[in-house]
Amino acid sequence: MNHKLSMRSGAAAIFALALTILSIPNRATAQTETILYNFNGDGYDGSPYQPYSGVIFDSAGNLYGTTFQGGTNHGHGAVYELSPIAGGGWSETTLYSFGEKKGSEEAYGPQANLVFDNAGNLYGARSTQGADGDGMIFKLSPSGSGGWTETGIVSFNSKNGNYPESALIMDSAGNLYGTTDWGGEYGEGTVFELSPTSGGWTEKVIHNFKRSKEDGENPALGSLVMDAAGNLYGTTAGGGANEDPVCQYGCGTVFEVSPTGDGHWTEKLLYSFDDNGTDGLFPGAGVILDAAGNLYGTTIQGGTGSCKIGKEVEGCGTLFELSPAAGGTWTESILHSFQDNDTDGEYPQGGAGLTMDASGNIYGTTGLGGTYNKGTAFKFSPVEGGAWTESILHNFDDNGTDGYEPATTLVLDSSGNIYGTTAAGGNNGSGGTVYEITP
Repeated sequence: MNHKLSMRSGAAAIFALALTILSIPNRATAQTETILYNFNGDGYDGSPYQPYSGVIFDSAGNLYGTTFQGGTNHGHGAVYELSPIAGGGWSETTLYSFGEKKGSEEAYGPQANLVFDNAGNLYGARSTQGADGDGMIFKLSPSGSGGWTETGIVSFNSKNGNYPESALIMDSAGNLYGTTDWGGEYGEGTVFELSPTSGGWTEKVIHNFKRSKEDGENPALGSLVMDAAGNLYGTTAGGGANEDPVCQYGCGTVFEVSPTGDGHWTEKLLYSFDDNGTDGLFPGAGVILDAAGNLYGTTIQGGTGSCKIGKEVEGCGTLFELSPAAGGTWTESILHSFQDNDTDGEYPQGGAGLTMDASGNIYGTTGLGGTYNKGTAFKFSPVEGGAWTESILHNFDDNGTDGYEPATTLVLDSSGNIYGTTAAGGNNGSGGTVYEITP
């Protein structure tokens, strides 16, 4: 099994819930899914395919994303734009194909969401590109003639991190923040800051993860989130206080990295997941923050579901909430344990973060489960009394037209329509899709 996602668990520890939060069973919904674009999975060169990242909007309503493979340079991945066509439909444009610059010979493309700055430039990460082959952060700038120019901002070299696979976030000053899966001082991953300067960018490692019961290791694939005070929150797929035969390197953590005011940062472990039969195991994506300061996220395994990995029952994954409590502590509540029952989803995947709308509803995807066992798109709505109602918005299907393997963060437009990608499926050689779910 993968060292990061399947070998981490914990010795028994007290698992406290401040609130008893119920999850109400699924109910029928009337959402409609539309495939906006089918990627071509038949060719090595040419069209992009396998979108492992989600999509983002620009101010004009165009969608942007990346693909892990395809493009015009030996299939090393690409950045694409989807634009709505008057009268209906969407048109795809490949903005940039990776594989032209030093380090690009590695056959791995970008896997994380892009982010825009105020000038219309796009930023993203490649896990295996750059001068040392350990990954790079890139910038794509519109050239004015319809093309785009790529610039490498920073190359990773093990000492400053390896394999940046998570999406970047940008603060109001234009600084970028992200994580590397491995590398750094102790080899277990980093949190980094990139600050624009007159001559380029300055990189600073603001936390080095270290294997111990007081720290996490190997940041999960989802992006960080920043609160109004500038504190950063994220998850690690392993590490933490609890270890056992299932979670040999810890079951994963939720962490906070805070600026100290003198240019330094300090990390605090907010929660260690525990293999106790009810808690989640191995958070594969990041967390989101509500207006009250509560954090929400998912775990790939754990919970009370009956899913099996090999011969062991390790749960189908969970939806959890962390709430700040007195004395600087945090209390975890399991909002939902996904179930192996053909109506619920299973295994929220790494990189598929949650999205919250203005009403406090939470949206996400599972990689498996549902009617056809090809994954689901779900919605959780808070109801009076502290309960949450789950709605399955769509059951993905390997039927030659629908996409499947949804493993990316969803995005909502102003009308409440939901957009995402699948890494496989569609009607064009199973290269994946971009889809819309309409309420």
